[in-house]
Amino acid sequence: MEGEVRALVGACSKRAVTGIRNKALLAVLWRTGIRISEALDLMPYDVDFERGTVRVRRGKGLKPRTTVLNNLDCVPLLCDWMRRREQLAAVDGGSLFCTLGGTRTATSYIRHLMPRLAARAGLSRRVHAHALRHTHAADLAIAGVPVLAIQQQLGHASLSTTHEYLKRVGVRLDIARSIRGVAPGRDTAPTRSQRPPASAHLVW
Repeated sequence: MEGEVRALVGACSKRAVTGIRNKALLAVLWRTGIRISEALDLMPYDVDFERGTVRVRRGKGLKPRTTVLNNLDCVPLLCDWMRRREQLAAVDGGSLFCTLGGTRTATSYIRHLMPRLAARAGLSRRVHAHALRHTHAADLAIAGVPVLAIQQQLGHASLSTTHEYLKRVGVRLDIARSIRGVAPGRDTAPTRSQRPPASAHLVW
C-alpha cells in the first residue's frame, strides 16, 4: 500500500546526505517503474523536469526508452538530492545516484539497504527494490493506462510479456476494466480522471 512505500522512504536517514539520495532513488523507482540497474545508470541530464520524463539510455537488451515521471510527490525529493549532490566535490560527471565519492552506487548496496529500511519501517514482509516496479505496473493497469503504454513504460520487448507481468503482480485486466466500467477490448488512452493516482499499492 501507499503507506508502506512512504514508510520505506521515511525510514531513510533525514540528515545524512546518503539518506536524501536514497529517498530520491526510492521515489524514482516507485514513480517511473524503471529497474534498479537502470536507475543507478542514470545521469543528471537524463531527467527532464519540464517534460516530466526520465531517459533510460541502457535498458534491458541495451535498448533506450523514455519513461514518464509519474507523480509530483517524487520531484521535491529528487530536486533536494540534486541540490545536495552538487555540493559534493567528487561528483562532476558522475551518475545521478552516486556515492559520496562520486562513483556509481552498487546494486548490492541497495539489495542490503531495503531490508534495513523495512525493519526501521516496521514491515515484516520481504522487501526488495523490484517491488516498486511491480507496484508501478499494477497502478498503471488499475488506473486504466493502455497495456501498450505500460509496455513502453516498463521497457518490455512485447505486449505478451507485459500481460504476463501484470498477471504475476496480481492484476487481472478484465477485472480492472470492469471496475472502471470499460468494456473488454476497449482500452483507450486514459482521461485525466484515469491517469495514475497519487496513491500506490506496494505489490510484493
